[in-house]
Amino acid sequence: MEEDRRSRLAPDEIRALWTSHASEHGLDPASSWSDLRAIELEIAAISTYLEAGGDVLDAGCGTGLSTAHYAALPGVQTLGIDYIPEMIELARTRREQLPEDVRARVDFRVGDVLGLDLPDASFDRVVSTRVVINLAKPHEQRRAVAELARVLRPGGLLLLSEATVQGWTKLNDLRADWGLPAIGVPSFNLYLDQDEVIDFAVSELGLEPLGIEDFASSYYVATRVLKPLLARSAAGEIDAADPKAEFNRWASLLPAAGDYGTQKLFVFRRPL
Repeated sequence: MEEDRRSRLAPDEIRALWTSHASEHGLDPASSWSDLRAIELEIAAISTYLEAGGDVLDAGCGTGLSTAHYAALPGVQTLGIDYIPEMIELARTRREQLPEDVRARVDFRVGDVLGLDLPDASFDRVVSTRVVINLAKPHEQRRAVAELARVLRPGGLLLLSEATVQGWTKLNDLRADWGLPAIGVPSFNLYLDQDEVIDFAVSELGLEPLGIEDFASSYYVATRVLKPLLARSAAGEIDAADPKAEFNRWASLLPAAGDYGTQKLFVFRRPL
């Protein structure tokens, strides 16, 4: 099980993968993740923690889809960074398409979470969206979380939206109950153990854990368990994995319940 969740690509292969995504998908959300509805749930969950007048770092912003949403909130100033230059070029194109008042509150630059070229304690909110899991080694993941915490102001929040071993395991256990095969971990990901993340953030970084939001649990159950079962019984060919299906839109409207979401939101505060 441990090996099943390990990244099977080297860092340069992962970089090449995301560079190709930028070229292939452009401003389409699929450049980051094909599951648009899950992205929308992620943005909504994170947005509840952003405050007017706050400075927000969106680490691993990709083409700036989430960053633009955050900047559209009243009085929120955002900086999106990504280590793929082609992603940042697309994000700047997106910025030019935003209303003038929103455009004035968002900026994009190339940056690497393993070594942020940013001052200590410079942001009220630091957001990581599916970034840490793209680092191939546990020590790199810890270094990235430490860097994200370094640029967080006292009293500020660190918001990590990342895939977890616990959610992945629970979801596959539920699928197994209904005779469905296990969903594997993408070759370019190393899922996080949520207990290890909390222990590192608290004992090594001095952060205060405020909780873990399983914001997509119902969505995962509906789209990764119920939908495949319905597709199996339906006449004709049904692509149960199609994230653009109307079923997925409906599933995204369900209130979150349970602990079956692979993607979860960790919330930490830096003490004053």
